Amino acid sequence: MTLADTKILSEEIANLKRERNAIILAHNYQLAEVQDIADFVGDSLELSQIAADSSAQVIVFCGVRFMAEVASILCPDKIVLLPSVDSGCLLADMVTTDLLRQKRKENPNASVVCYINSPAEVKAESDICCTSANAVQVIKSLPGNDILFIPDQCLGHYVSTKVDKHIVIWPGYCPPHIQIRPEGILRLKRKYPKAEVIVHPECSPEVIALADKVMGTSGIVNYARRDDISELIVGTEIGIIHRLKKENPGKRFIPASEKAICPDMKLITLEKVFLSLRDLQPQVKVADKIRDKAGVAIDRMLTVPSSDSIRGDMLAGRRQM
Repeated sequence: MTLADTKILSEEIANLKRERNAIILAHNYQLAEVQDIADFVGDSLELSQIAADSSAQVIVFCGVRFMAEVASILCPDKIVLLPSVDSGCLLADMVTTDLLRQKRKENPNASVVCYINSPAEVKAESDICCTSANAVQVIKSLPGNDILFIPDQCLGHYVSTKVDKHIVIWPGYCPPHIQIRPEGILRLKRKYPKAEVIVHPECSPEVIALADKVMGTSGIVNYARRDDISELIVGTEIGIIHRLKKENPGKRFIPASEKAICPDMKLITLEKVFLSLRDLQPQVKVADKIRDKAGVAIDRMLTVPSSDSIRGDMLAGRRQM
């Protein structure tokens, strides 16, 4: 697509957005062209909270399905659009309600802590949700000692090093973050000796051991804004590099691996955003029975503070349209 085509399509999207009373939300891992036309760019929970606070009646969620489901749970009276119906999440697909019920029987005294990267049906079977930013705080807040953590084993392992509780960890993982390898981190540290290494807790324990900081995407965005930061090796999906460079001109951001790409995050394009707004499809609507139960797990999580700032990122993510 040429620059002229992009400009025309962006203008058509802006017109449709006004007609529909819509807001466009884009995850940090989206294509650069999608981030650039969004009203807000951020992490999954942050964007869903923005959707709930917004007066817009139509939410265009440029992310993956579980993110649009959270938005639907938090704002059931709004139309939630996911421009690409095929935008799933391999990590979220690694846990099902049937498997979770069986595991609960094996661990009857355990509280189920469900990472936000999971299907709505699984959240409905869980005691409380968490994000990468508040997982440690969520587990510390629970009264019992036994925890079943689903579905990301790397985040689960990281949390287990920060709390004094017995944690049974589900064997799921995020394929893009597993592409970030310790040998690649060591190579980049030699090449950029002055750069700090900041990685997402979905990375492997071996990668986390080499990092200077471990943070979710909002934490990475906030940390990159610091005046004393000029060069960062960034260990997460490479889509975030566009936002980091855009918000911090003059600083250097090095992806920890060029292979850390989520193909599902790249399925949404400007054309699909336009068609979604035009046709008000595809819609994501969580059934009331599931929404009510999943909402309890999410609401419990929202009472727990995060180590990464969520609200602090909201205004910073706003585009002036």
